[in-house]
Amino acid sequence: MSNMLERCGYGLGCWLSCPRPWHRPLSPVNEGVRACLQPGDVLLVEGSSRISTVIKYLTQSTWSHVALYVGEGGCSGSARSTNGGGFIEADLAEGVRIVGFEEFDGYPLRICRPVGLGRQDLEQLIAFACGRVGHRYDLRNIIDLARYLLPLPPVPTPWRRHMLGLGSGDPTRAICSTLIAEAFQSIRYPILPISVEGQVTLLRRRHPTLFTPRDFDLSPWFEVVKPRLQGGFDHRELNWHEST
Repeated sequence: MSNMLERCGYGLGCWLSCPRPWHRPLSPVNEGVRACLQPGDVLLVEGSSRISTVIKYLTQSTWSHVALYVGEGGCSGSARSTNGGGFIEADLAEGVRIVGFEEFDGYPLRICRPVGLGRQDLEQLIAFACGRVGHRYDLRNIIDLARYLLPLPPVPTPWRRHMLGLGSGDPTRAICSTLIAEAFQSIRYPILPISVEGQVTLLRRRHPTLFTPRDFDLSPWFEVVKPRLQGGFDHRELNWHEST
């Protein structure tokens, strides 16, 4: 029975994670994004899979996936993709894995950079994420997965975000930004902590399963990096088509 549930869960996970057949990538990834990346950067992705549609609807955000850039040699000794690796992500069917830059070709991307990380913090952050590579999620919790079968689930707006945190199974941890949130919380770096007011304002960690990709975009402690502006920008150098 357990093996049958696992096979069914794996098949459902693959189906949910598979890009929709009618999706066409916008364009190849701008090399400027690759040039701007630094180890520790969080890459937000606007995905096209079936489950991405649900996540974007529930979180009211364009971002459906998140990956951590560890550098092409960031996880020495781990299996790498054919293009050198560089990113750690949690995949519903395949588990925690290292992927290359080609994994995100054609998708809208955003770089969110933590500010003020020292070398030791960065090494601990990457070591935490690399230590999870190879972890596989238990997909026998079919009920946890079945919630994502509806492309636009009929959930009232105030409850949509909380729906992602419902359920105690591993599928929830894979779908949400749990892995990346746990990595930053391991070095006590804030994402969107809860403020506890008193004589001294204290910060309290949120449960890692409650984080979504958009939280890194909203966090005041992550800088949004725009590749086109990094090398300087002068609007006077642009060539405009003048209509006649």
